[in-house]
Amino acid sequence: MKTGDLKNILVSNNLKVTPQRLAVLKAVKQLHGHPSPEDLWQFIQRSHPNIALGTVYRALETFEKKGIINKVKTAKDFMRYDSITEKHHHLYCAESEKIEDYFDDELDLLLKEYFERKKLPHFRIRDIKLQITGNFMDQLT
Repeated sequence: MKTGDLKNILVSNNLKVTPQRLAVLKAVKQLHGHPSPEDLWQFIQRSHPNIALGTVYRALETFEKKGIINKVKTAKDFMRYDSITEKHHHLYCAESEKIEDYFDDELDLLLKEYFERKKLPHFRIRDIKLQITGNFMDQLT
C-alpha cells in the first residue's frame, strides 16, 4: 500500500499523520497472518529503530478504536491485529496459534437470522464474529 493511501486512511479517520502512525499502519497492512504488537514492532525496527514498543501499542489501540483494524484475541489471551475490516470470522489453531481469515456469507446470514429470531432482551447486537478453534491438518503430528 502506498504512503499516500496510508495518509488518506489516517486523515479520513481524523487522525494526525505522524511518521510513527504511518510506520505502524504500513506494517499492519504488510504483515499478514494477524501479527502481534511485538511482531509489528520487530518489523518496524528495521526501518524505524527509534520507534518504541509503547508507541506501537498506542497506535494499534487508536486504529482499533477508529475501525481501521480489528483486534483478535487468541485462546491464550494474546492480542493480535487484523487489517481486514470486512465481515469475516477466524480459524484459530490451538497447536500453533496460527489464525486464518474465514469468509462465509451463508454463515453470516444464518447467524443474523438466528439472533433476529432470538430477540435477546436488553441487548442490541452490533456484530457477530466467530473464532473457530481447532487444529490445521498440517499441524497435526
